[in-house]
Amino acid sequence: MSLLEKALGVAFRLAEFLAALMGLFILLVILAQVVGRYLGFVVPSALEMAGFATAGLIFMGLAPTLRAGGHIQMRLLLQKLPPRTRRPLETFALGLGFLTSLYASVQAWLRVAESFRYGDLAPGLLPLPLWLPQSFLAVGLSIFALALLEAFLQALKGVRP
Repeated sequence: MSLLEKALGVAFRLAEFLAALMGLFILLVILAQVVGRYLGFVVPSALEMAGFATAGLIFMGLAPTLRAGGHIQMRLLLQKLPPRTRRPLETFALGLGFLTSLYASVQAWLRVAESFRYGDLAPGLLPLPLWLPQSFLAVGLSIFALALLEAFLQALKGVRP
């Protein structure tokens, strides 16, 4: 296993861990809301925090899910094609997916920088800087782009991603 593969493995495990933390955070926020209603207090901006954490969970979980083979793919269609046609089509799809996710991650990072520069705050009772939840989206998309690049390069080598 090369150093690059080890580094990618660490990045994917970190993304998986952060996604799990987001899920735990959502659970705690909802639990605090339930207890708060029972005891008569309100958790300020709980809905916003849970929404931001849900977005973080989804985007941080993209790369580990791809690596585990959990994304919906065109396997049924690809299995019907002859191997001679299947491999180039799958490689093309992975390359297109990589370019799309790379573009999305660059745009997400630009949005994070813009929110940071202007000091954008989330609407609601809790003045949370928007760059913070947006950065989870940008990091998740960037790691997903790396996962797609890895799968694309494996497909070019003839290894099944």
